[in-house]
Amino acid sequence: MDEPRAGARRTAAVLLAAGASSRLGTPKQLLRDAHDTPLLARLIREATLAGCDPVIVVLGAESDAVRASLGTTNAHLVHNPDWPHGMATSIRVGVDAALAANADAPITSEVDALLLMACDQPAVTRAHLEAMLAAHASYGGRVVSSYDGAHGIPAVWPRADWPALRQLSGDRGAKALLRGDEPAVPLADGALDLDTPDDVQRWRALPG
Repeated sequence: MDEPRAGARRTAAVLLAAGASSRLGTPKQLLRDAHDTPLLARLIREATLAGCDPVIVVLGAESDAVRASLGTTNAHLVHNPDWPHGMATSIRVGVDAALAANADAPITSEVDALLLMACDQPAVTRAHLEAMLAAHASYGGRVVSSYDGAHGIPAVWPRADWPALRQLSGDRGAKALLRGDEPAVPLADGALDLDTPDDVQRWRALPG
């Protein structure tokens, strides 16, 4: 296996995987691709190989089944008991997990940025995440993904933004904090999320 990317900055991935998947009708956290690979496990791998440390997965609905599906994993799995109250509660749990990781770390190895990801974006790859981390290393501020004429996650949030992330409420997520002028890394097929059975069929029919 390839080694994770080395870099001057330590960035934690926060993978949001707590929702109930009410539109889909089945837990999207348990979806597998056409080769029977769990999507969530693949996203954890891509974030790890891109150099994220730690990789934090925020669980909620069906958390026991999701944990079982992942088996042995390098990811740090945390439970959000407030997941029914919206995505913002999971972002808060992810930020708090990053702060906890810093509690006993030397200043020189503290996490100074978060890479927010969602569990239903199958187009996300290691290469895309590496490009985002490289842009953040050069720019130092927020970096977002661009697709379908819009900006969104995956997105890198520097530590200065963490208090604002913790203050989010409801189900709007971190997009409410974007100004619209952040550096953006294009993500091919980034608009494909897995909200409906048709979305899942389209995903499983993609090459590779």
